[in-house]
Amino acid sequence: MKVTFEKYNPSWKIEFESIKNELEKNIGFLNPRIEHIGSTSVEGLSAKPVIDIMIGVKNEEELDKIPSLLQGQDYVYYERYNEDMPYRRFFIKLIDLPQKLDLPEIIHYNDEIPEKIHDHKLRIAHIHVIPTSSEHWTRHIAFRDYLRTHPEIKDEYQQLKEHLSQNEWYDGNDYNEAKDPFIKREERKAVQWYAEHQK
Repeated sequence: MKVTFEKYNPSWKIEFESIKNELEKNIGFLNPRIEHIGSTSVEGLSAKPVIDIMIGVKNEEELDKIPSLLQGQDYVYYERYNEDMPYRRFFIKLIDLPQKLDLPEIIHYNDEIPEKIHDHKLRIAHIHVIPTSSEHWTRHIAFRDYLRTHPEIKDEYQQLKEHLSQNEWYDGNDYNEAKDPFIKREERKAVQWYAEHQK
């Protein structure tokens, strides 16, 4: 598959706010932090037109409250990812109910991931649920804010993404792995920079 790659669109910010409001109706009683992350959250950066959202909960005990609260709606819950990333719960928000798209509502531990779900045209958002005390929460926020305030790093990331978007990929995970060396390198700098600016 080729990764859909679009120039920055101000509507991504509006779309995030709309999804955030929807999520708050479902999970607001947990008092979560809901943040726009990833490339669509960085003005001027091209991206796959899928909104990355991070929901911050107080602790790991709250992670497993989220799946049932989003059930019966236009989300697919990737339960099978919990084994590799026990600190996170991951969902994709679809353009319609999973049943109407002939997709499962939950991808269980031993389930095959349906080929159809790799079609990013069916996705509106990726939802990552992580405790706010986790290093993973800090890493995502730090990297976003670092890109927003360091135009030379944003430009380097833009060029990398442009280059990678020309290639064929098995799926989105395959594409993400190709970006990983750059992201890991810059995330280390971003976390240090973020810590210094929180003082």
